[in-house]
Amino acid sequence: MRLSVVIPCYRSSATLPELVARLHATLGAESGSPASDYEVVLVVDGSPDDTAAVARGLAAHAKVRCLELRRNYGQHNALLAGVLRARHEVVVTMDDDLQHRPDQIAALVEPLREESVDLVYGVAQEEEHGFWRSLASRAVKRGLGASGVPSATDVSAFRAFRRDLAPVFSQVNDPYVSMDVLLSWATTAVRRVVVQMDERTVGTSNYSLRSLVRHTLNMVTGYSTLPLRSVAWLGAFCAALGIGLLAFVLVKFVAGEVTVAGWTTLASMIAIFSGAQMISIAVLGEYVGRLHTRSMQRPTYVVRRDSAAADGDD
Repeated sequence: MRLSVVIPCYRSSATLPELVARLHATLGAESGSPASDYEVVLVVDGSPDDTAAVARGLAAHAKVRCLELRRNYGQHNALLAGVLRARHEVVVTMDDDLQHRPDQIAALVEPLREESVDLVYGVAQEEEHGFWRSLASRAVKRGLGASGVPSATDVSAFRAFRRDLAPVFSQVNDPYVSMDVLLSWATTAVRRVVVQMDERTVGTSNYSLRSLVRHTLNMVTGYSTLPLRSVAWLGAFCAALGIGLLAFVLVKFVAGEVTVAGWTTLASMIAIFSGAQMISIAVLGEYVGRLHTRSMQRPTYVVRRDSAAADGDD
């Protein structure tokens, strides 16, 4: 089995040397290596520090390739750039913060030796994040589930899949990319593997609670019509509530219990329907905004430098 390990890099100059050294030790071992051949693709996602310089230095090794993007496009966009340039038949993606352990790659790719498996997720034995980060991560997975991703609760950035799924990636021209949604379009032959993960010891996560919530909304509105269907259900609920309030007012009127004609009821109905209208307009506006963004053909990513191209490789 030949492996392409794709790593999106952002503010990781302190961790990349150790991570790449551990990958060489694991994948380049004469015995016990899970790969007959391998490459490491470092995708520098417009990092403002010296991550690009560190990655270029590591690319002096024949097995390492440095791909620099012109600006920060986001983790999944960077992954897409690396996956489309991967050379080997199995692609492994992992984070740059040393939480994903190279010595677990063997367990991750083992199910792919079965022809019936296309995609494997490495699931941690224990949550490696704090409470709020883990809560947001679970929200992202629920967003993936709403987008139609099977086994969304098992989704992880530590994944391995067959490169022959790549045609689904090459057709993407969208700034709102989700690697897991794209993979779900290509296959449902998914397996989970429990792996050991380490806690982060250097720096802090580049994903804040706010960015994770935004990513969830991007997935739900970008790859699902669930919000639009929710607007229809909201409209039906408000209509039923309006009919109920009308019936209540009529009963009170017939019974002679109405003194000030419907002021409280009218105020309540206005508040309810105003809220429903604003929510509906916001959801519809989100979809219209996405259509506008896609009509501009904004690039998914733009490559500044590719070390393999500089070496004369294709």
